[in-house]
Amino acid sequence: MLTSLALIFLLGLLLGSIAQKLKLPSLLGMLITGMILSPYALNLLDDKLLSISLELRQLALVIILTRAGLSLDLKDLIKVGRPAILMCFVPACFEILGIILLAPSLLKVSILEAAIIGAVVAAVSPAVIVPRMIKLMEEGYGTKNSIPSLILAGASVDDVFVIVVFTALTSLAQGKGVEVYDFLRIPISILIGIIIGILLGYMLYRIFKQFHLRDSAKVIILLGISFLLIELERRIGEFIPMSGLIAIMSMAASLYKNNELLAMRLSDKFNRLWVAAEILLFVLVGATVNLQYAISSGLISLVVILGALCFRMIGVYVSLIKTKLPRKERIFCMIAYTPKATVQAAIGAIPLSMGLACGDIVLTVAVLSIIVTAPFGALLIDKTYHRLLEKQ
Repeated sequence: MLTSLALIFLLGLLLGSIAQKLKLPSLLGMLITGMILSPYALNLLDDKLLSISLELRQLALVIILTRAGLSLDLKDLIKVGRPAILMCFVPACFEILGIILLAPSLLKVSILEAAIIGAVVAAVSPAVIVPRMIKLMEEGYGTKNSIPSLILAGASVDDVFVIVVFTALTSLAQGKGVEVYDFLRIPISILIGIIIGILLGYMLYRIFKQFHLRDSAKVIILLGISFLLIELERRIGEFIPMSGLIAIMSMAASLYKNNELLAMRLSDKFNRLWVAAEILLFVLVGATVNLQYAISSGLISLVVILGALCFRMIGVYVSLIKTKLPRKERIFCMIAYTPKATVQAAIGAIPLSMGLACGDIVLTVAVLSIIVTAPFGALLIDKTYHRLLEKQ
């Protein structure tokens, strides 16, 4: 396993640097590293490492969401108001609708199978978006109209919404019933996650104020509590819906609200952790990609993905109707909401493991969506924010 980790970090860092030299996002090099090392290519990754790949990717996601919360000003989010709520589910609904309209005729699947494909593809990737939105906050781009805060919050809740919809649809496909409560779980899990996170953030603020601890120790405490929140969601989720990821981000945002200076120092620590976590995350995402299988599926799946992205962009535009955002900033929001990676890598293979007839095509579309949207969505964000956003 140590040899596999060495290959992941060294080759991931190398190809990531080469991608940057070519004016491409470093994550493209990391994804390629994963594809090269994966069981579908050179097969150089230890099976033990691959067996805990999901947990390692979740660890990286915890780091970047905590870092996002430590930079998130709740006053800015409240100022945005209605669009912040709409961005949490409207673009995803539009994208699922787009695939329901396109997939049955193009991919020869039923409407329910098309909806499952849509639920897998519709989730946006916080791992791609969050670091870039934090960078915009630090550089002052789009902060006048709280664009980075809007996208940060929306991308995090968007994933919770899509995963609950995916769970309900796969239950239907297996012949199980779906009740109204299955969809009520979405707002309940978000609300409970926010409440728990805010309370924990305030408690940590009081503890850190009362007891002198090094910032490194505070980082370890934050990580430990974050892991416990993920486990709590798993343990009680069947009875009491709660989003662990929303709780983690809310906890960090609450800490920022109570002690901005401390949050800035801790954010710097998490920024350093992200250097390693980013490599681990995207290389392991790349390792899930069977490139030959994706290529063999032809251009039809790609057409469905691109068509669905158009629907998603329309959904973002609809969410921003009657706002004061200028046209350029609306276009940027539409671009910034396209990258996909982490959720697709996590749930893309689940329908296949369930034995659903659509399992192969769901996995194919999930893989292609990662290959196409993660690097090019990141590239578009990096290349357009100077021109589309106002610097304050």
